[in-house]
Amino acid sequence: MIGPGALGHLGAHTLAELAILGAAVSYGFAGTYGRRFRAMPPVVAVAGMMTTAALMALPVALVVDRPWTLGVGARTWGALLALALLSTALGFVIYFRVLAAAGATNVMLVTLLMPIVALLLGSLILDEPVATTTLAGMALIFAGLLAIDGRLLRARRAAVAPPHSRSKAA
Repeated sequence: MIGPGALGHLGAHTLAELAILGAAVSYGFAGTYGRRFRAMPPVVAVAGMMTTAALMALPVALVVDRPWTLGVGARTWGALLALALLSTALGFVIYFRVLAAAGATNVMLVTLLMPIVALLLGSLILDEPVATTTLAGMALIFAGLLAIDGRLLRARRAAVAPPHSRSKAA
């Protein structure tokens, strides 16, 4: 959906597009790696992951945000708490529950939707233009989702199968 034309005029938008692509790739790897925690309660896996991430980010924050001040208001702390608990922790608890119930392949199908959601939000909220090639890319992603999911193929096979084989399957 980004296309090779983005490399011809590199800019801030290109970095943002590559960041979205990187997020989708990272999310795909996370699904495969996350299978290792299937037997662990989701809350335990998320607590360990969030604690480790916070400990890794703290030194970077102390260096990048110099001079470090705590002169922020309650609204900022509330937003930070909401992002940490609702958007991140709760999202990961749901993610690990779905991973345990549906498997890594089904969880990773969501990664295909991330660029579409980002482009739609950019269009709706930031009034960014949506090119015809972008719509074609979205259509290809939806076609890929349908092919990977397999429901259409199973429905087609069931519709084409002889009547006697359908009664045996039921």
